[in-house]
Amino acid sequence: MRVVAGELGGRRLEAPKGSDVRPTADRVREAVFSILGDVGGARVLDLYCGTGALAIEAISRGAGSAVLVDTEPGTARHNVEALRVGKRCVVVRADAIRYLGSGGSRFDLVFCDPPYKLADRLGPELDRLLPERLAKGGRVIVESDARSPLDLSLPVEVERSYGDTTIRVHGEDG
Repeated sequence: MRVVAGELGGRRLEAPKGSDVRPTADRVREAVFSILGDVGGARVLDLYCGTGALAIEAISRGAGSAVLVDTEPGTARHNVEALRVGKRCVVVRADAIRYLGSGGSRFDLVFCDPPYKLADRLGPELDRLLPERLAKGGRVIVESDARSPLDLSLPVEVERSYGDTTIRVHGEDG
């Protein structure tokens, strides 16, 4: 697994073996950032960050800062340190729902890639909490199982499927 483009393009990312972490495939990340366009200066939140690939890709493409949240952030922390982007990234060990509910900063881009098997249970809480953390003009990018996509009430700007994965880009409400 590698960073697709930007200042870190081609650099390797560590991904743990096994099925506990399901990293976003390089081709899906490339497609997501093609949809998003310029992310220069963006404040990024990567929920359920796993390897940190989405936030790191955003940083590589010019995002100003990123917060990476996961209950087991060791791999993300390793990747941030190995790529020397720690000055622009904060890795947080926390439950994503609790993190969102704690208030605080608003973000221009929020990547949300929860475990597929938990998406139905997490959907209502994410739907309630995410709008409060979006900056004006902010977008939420949700990655979920194509057979059972995570539904949010925020307006869908773009929806694409890549094999078993559905990507939805939501804009702020109103």
